[in-house]
Amino acid sequence: MKKQCCSVKEPMSLEVEDNQGKKQALIPSLFPLIPPTLYFSTANEQVEMLPDEQMQLLKWKISSVTPNVVKNAIARSHFIHTKKSNDWLGCWGHHMKSSCFRTLQEHQKLNHFPGTFQIGRKDRLWKNLSKMACRFGKHEFNFFPRTFVLPQDILQLRKAWKDGSRQKWIIKPPASARGTGIQVIHKWSQMPRKKSFLVQKYLHKPYLISGNKFDLRIYVYVTCYDPLRIYIFSDGLVRFASCKYSSSMKTLSNKFMHLTNYSVNKKNSEYQANSDDKACQGHKWTVKALWQYLGSRGVNTILIWEKIKDIVIKTIIASEPYVNSLLKMHVRTPYSCHELFGFDIMLDENLKPWILEVNISPSLHSNTALDVSVKGQMVRDLLNLAGFHIPQREDVVISSGSTSSSSSSVSKESPNLEISVDEKVKRAFYLKQRFADQGILATVLDVLTPNDVRTLAESEDELSRRGEFERIFPSQSSSRYLRFFQCPRYLSIVLDQWERKYWNNRTKGVNLLRPLCQKGVHLGTTDPAHMWSKCSYISKFEHHREAPVNPSKSRVVVIHQHQSDHMELDEGSDGDTFFASSPTLQSPSSSADSSACASPQPSL
Repeated sequence: MKKQCCSVKEPMSLEVEDNQGKKQALIPSLFPLIPPTLYFSTANEQVEMLPDEQMQLLKWKISSVTPNVVKNAIARSHFIHTKKSNDWLGCWGHHMKSSCFRTLQEHQKLNHFPGTFQIGRKDRLWKNLSKMACRFGKHEFNFFPRTFVLPQDILQLRKAWKDGSRQKWIIKPPASARGTGIQVIHKWSQMPRKKSFLVQKYLHKPYLISGNKFDLRIYVYVTCYDPLRIYIFSDGLVRFASCKYSSSMKTLSNKFMHLTNYSVNKKNSEYQANSDDKACQGHKWTVKALWQYLGSRGVNTILIWEKIKDIVIKTIIASEPYVNSLLKMHVRTPYSCHELFGFDIMLDENLKPWILEVNISPSLHSNTALDVSVKGQMVRDLLNLAGFHIPQREDVVISSGSTSSSSSSVSKESPNLEISVDEKVKRAFYLKQRFADQGILATVLDVLTPNDVRTLAESEDELSRRGEFERIFPSQSSSRYLRFFQCPRYLSIVLDQWERKYWNNRTKGVNLLRPLCQKGVHLGTTDPAHMWSKCSYISKFEHHREAPVNPSKSRVVVIHQHQSDHMELDEGSDGDTFFASSPTLQSPSSSADSSACASPQPSL
């Protein structure tokens, strides 16, 4: 294991020494009959010990890339490190090939999703964003520079090169990190030969502070892809180039001037470190310090932050069809995956944010007190958001001793994740309403099925553990993003309508769900009040039908395939596709054989 000899220890307060006010080891759910999650503390807190039987289950798989801030956080919650055993609960490690995700047991959680290379590789990121721009218009996706992927785009690049005189271009390897292989050029003769790389229009008029160029490292956390839930951390890092900026062509070879990577600039003898997370000094600041600096100069930092959120949401959605397709193929349960992304954002002279790249393994090494302040708090909040459960001991024993894909034993509070036929019928109906008015979509909350209750309770529990993260999708204003999904997602519709209804009164929403969980609705029920096809509210949609139809006679045809010429109405975890075949499930504006929507075939 590589040693991080330069890492700074997290500061400890007198609270630890006094050994008072220990934090409970478990965070109780907001709802009855839902198990608690493990609590992860800050450096100045102590966490109570669990009973011995449960303590023995707290194992974390350590890899060569597990950062110290993660090791410190799990140590405070009494996890034991392991390298080879398969009875671990959590792992912060390398990304894996998609097929390797099949080895994850239902009680295990890895810090990656399959398929996120679709935005983590520079070439895939630009291709996917370009597709979105072609589909929805450049006005919606005007936050990335013009980019060419070579060698396939060589003719287009040649034409663009001739059209623009004395332009600067930046060359990047598609899968490199820490500034490796990046150079700024302005002559065709400087173009590398016989290599795969990106050529990107250089943002030659960046916003400068004290004459220096800088970028922002924004931390984005995705807890689930279906339904999609995206969080953004309230703080981040501002990385400065260590030489004052010049637009002169003669300076293009100076990496300390044109690149903002810390790994590059720390090698400059002029580099100035900064250990004060509140100070605007040196060549690394916190994002909060930047906002204070800009705000004091009359800049609308709230508007900039909102634009950054918009970039983040649209970029994550660009990866959504690929990730969900691979999740269905290779992952047993959504619980097993979560991921932290590092978005690199640059501000131009007009303070417009541009996306430079997305890191699927952002560095969490902490070389200064400033790094510890930002990354330590962020990792602690992330692990609480992740919602680690303590499994039943027999589940761990069974799964660790077998590579079978069969499910382990289920505790009395573990929900039945199977979607009933009734729930499939409901999903099919609302997925057909993709372009319906809000009046129809709002009725999705009128009859809450077991899976609806389970999803909503999980979402509220998760939100209550967010710490300094902000959930940006879904939110009270996220409806406008639903049209960017390649295929509509039923659970995203449910959460979107829930946010529209309860975002300004979460207590009311929680109080609605509590008695349902007390009755065990989220665990599965035959109560007609929670069976969509048996409820009498169907009259609300009479004006959308040619004749009244008995909802109990509606049927669902299940086709076992990933692709179809028909519209994909629902994507179950087993890859099934459901089509409405009764007037009960169709509106006159669309039929079951229109609006083709097939999941993309991912590159494995």
